Amino acid sequence: MMIRSSPTRMRTSTASRPPDNISTPTMKPTTPPPAPFEDAVTFQFGDSPELADALLALVLAGTKTATCGALHHFNDDEPVPQAGRRDVVLDGKGRPACVIETTSILIQRFDQVDEAFAVAEGEGPFPVWRDEHIAYFERNGGYAPDMLLVCERFRVVHIFDRQAS
Repeated sequence: MMIRSSPTRMRTSTASRPPDNISTPTMKPTTPPPAPFEDAVTFQFGDSPELADALLALVLAGTKTATCGALHHFNDDEPVPQAGRRDVVLDGKGRPACVIETTSILIQRFDQVDEAFAVAEGEGPFPVWRDEHIAYFERNGGYAPDMLLVCERFRVVHIFDRQAS
């Protein structure tokens, strides 16, 4: 499986949030999240609708319970997640798909990410995770072994019915 991602918070920010990965266009949700999540941060994993859907499927299957993103892509509009924060994950069409709650955050260098975290991202064994994430970062603003990542673990707390939207 190719990465998205939660790599990393490989997140594509949406709504009025700037993109986490600078080459990814900002997108508004096609359907606003319902209460009580209407003010939550909304995002898609990955840098394409296809990758967003593939990574979302891993989240919904319980395979993907972690993600990461480049620290320098976070700012006041897209703050670094904190334990307890709930975000709405959008599918590749921009529809709210689920709500995740951040359970932990660790800021560390890319070359310090361990196998346990990579496996929790649900995208394959560590060498695959590493290669896919390097490729992702190279096409989204640059990669360096010492780049700082926001490594997030999360759990799904709500799944939306997308058939109705």
